[in-house]
Amino acid sequence: MECFTLDDLTRCMAPHAPIYSWRKPAYQYVALTNLHRAWDKSHRRALDVGGGTGLLAYTIKSLFGLDHIVSIDVENRYLPSLDIETAVYDGCTLPFPDKSFDCVILFNVLHHVPTPLRLPLLRECRRVAGTGPLYIKDHLSEGLFDDARLAALDLIGNLPFNGMVSACYLRADDWRTLTSGAGYACEIVSDGEYRHGVERVIFPNRLETSMKWRPI
Repeated sequence: MECFTLDDLTRCMAPHAPIYSWRKPAYQYVALTNLHRAWDKSHRRALDVGGGTGLLAYTIKSLFGLDHIVSIDVENRYLPSLDIETAVYDGCTLPFPDKSFDCVILFNVLHHVPTPLRLPLLRECRRVAGTGPLYIKDHLSEGLFDDARLAALDLIGNLPFNGMVSACYLRADDWRTLTSGAGYACEIVSDGEYRHGVERVIFPNRLETSMKWRPI
């Protein structure tokens, strides 16, 4: 049983992003309930990499009982009303000491990271998380048709927030290579009912994936 509802999530997000006053954050609800099921309740400090507006980090801190969260991205698009720590970095080196956080979150981030920079970024995440896990929500493509579907989803989801739309979507082999290359084992994989009806036919739910990586 989840400790928060879709209405709880709406009340948390809508004051900072009015779009959620008339459009329920149903997609985010599925993703965050998946995250909560995998979440270690001992976490006190978290880093959200590629945090965009910072709204996701703020919501996680509010609903998951964290003491502290930092949202970091390569540009400043943070909503000024959010009461969280934010940072901007160069996309390569996370400006934090080793083992600064209990975990790192990457929410729909890695497909926007240039392919040569993905493994170095994940190794940076491991450095600052120490023995803590990575929580990754992203996409799983089976080919060019899926790439086109996902590009459309990125446009729909990111344009209202002036978010990044350039992307290179990962196949299953790409995910396996990154997991082992960064020194992790994938402990949990989940999907979820992100879309229903005709929308699910056009954009199958198998395009979405959530993972928990443990260092090995």
